[in-house]
Amino acid sequence: MSNSLFERLKHPNPHLRERAMWEIVESRNENTIPQLMGILEDENVTYRRASVKTLGAIGADAVPALAETLLNSDNSTIRASCAKALAQVAVNYPKDSFPLEGIEALKTALNDPNPVVHIASVMALGEIGPSVFDILVEALNTTDNIALAVAIVNTLGSLGDNRAIEVLTNLNNDSSTDTYIRQLAVSALSRLELVSNYQQANAQH
Repeated sequence: MSNSLFERLKHPNPHLRERAMWEIVESRNENTIPQLMGILEDENVTYRRASVKTLGAIGADAVPALAETLLNSDNSTIRASCAKALAQVAVNYPKDSFPLEGIEALKTALNDPNPVVHIASVMALGEIGPSVFDILVEALNTTDNIALAVAIVNTLGSLGDNRAIEVLTNLNNDSSTDTYIRQLAVSALSRLELVSNYQQANAQH
């Protein structure tokens, strides 16, 4: 596969970037994923983001490399990009069950010292959906990191999982919970109710 195709991932025109992305996905070989992983350390933000999107479009085959790099890279920008690419895999392939090693890596990355990485990991787990509900709740119940708790509460509010209602209600009723987190739990609850009402209304049509 020609390097010029990869170079087009940094093109200023988003439509050309998108076209290059799908060409790479369709004509990929054993070097494609390593080459895309290499772009994650590029200084060009457009290029990095396009690589994240392309890895996400490749799907499950990209997960092992993303999971390993998320856990082992000493560069926080690369780790965050891996979490974002894992989120893209979930977005692109919502009907496929998400590879376990990706879930395990994201679970570990919830404790990443860098806030950009652990928040990107929460968002990726949120995209994976209800199957990782317990991981998010366990992290919420055990963390003393307010930023992480905020991200998890917001994610639970948009997960569309009714089990979150009990978790958020308990959080709101617990006077030892941080005041800001309690307020967030209330707004997440109202979002959840909107989502479940919407789903019920749609189910009846």
